[in-house]
Amino acid sequence: MEGNGNFSLLELFRMGGIFMWPLLFFSIATIAIALERVIFLLYHNLCVDDLKTRVEGYLVTGNMAGARDYLSSLTNRKIGVRVFLCLINHHDLSEHEIEKAVEAEALTCVNTLENGFNFLTALGSLSPLTGFLGTVSGMIGAFKSIAEAENVNAQIVAVGIYEALITTAFGLCIAIIAMVAHSLLSHVVDKFAADTEKTCSDLIIAIVRLNAKNKGKIDYKLLPSPKQKNALSLHEYT
Repeated sequence: MEGNGNFSLLELFRMGGIFMWPLLFFSIATIAIALERVIFLLYHNLCVDDLKTRVEGYLVTGNMAGARDYLSSLTNRKIGVRVFLCLINHHDLSEHEIEKAVEAEALTCVNTLENGFNFLTALGSLSPLTGFLGTVSGMIGAFKSIAEAENVNAQIVAVGIYEALITTAFGLCIAIIAMVAHSLLSHVVDKFAADTEKTCSDLIIAIVRLNAKNKGKIDYKLLPSPKQKNALSLHEYT
């Protein structure tokens, strides 16, 4: 403790008592999970606008193989590619079946992005509760000391109270960090989900139109020539 009455973190940790140890674990876990999720989201580029532009270009020309090769080359860095690749792989199905397949793949991707979010929520709830428990335990000890003291004064009461409140302060700080991290990361994932849903909707419409166009085409090379028609007619009469 310094001369001006300030305490270092180590001294505050010692004064907080045994409940500072679970709070220390919660703080390390919160920071580790938040950093891991930030790095994961930054590594897997969640932007889908560039993917939409390129895939639409392939769909205009009907080049499904080119779209598939392009998306396959980006699966390691863009998690949204998995959704669009699923869409391309199921392009020959009906509109409803394509939507179901894409929805299932998109849900898998979102769950992957949200991995660890539940732990942040749990840490945000457990940290202040643990801090309150430490405060209650400290208050019990403070009042016990007051009861055993022959001369009770304000200093004895104040020392016991502020030492007991240390765990509450640490617990609230950890909870704030956990909830802020959870809110920011959830916003990023929700934006990705909304952008992906809109992009998939546009691409499904393009694929349905392309399929309808292909079904409407007639390969005139496969139609019988006039001579073949006459031969078929003569064959029917005979």
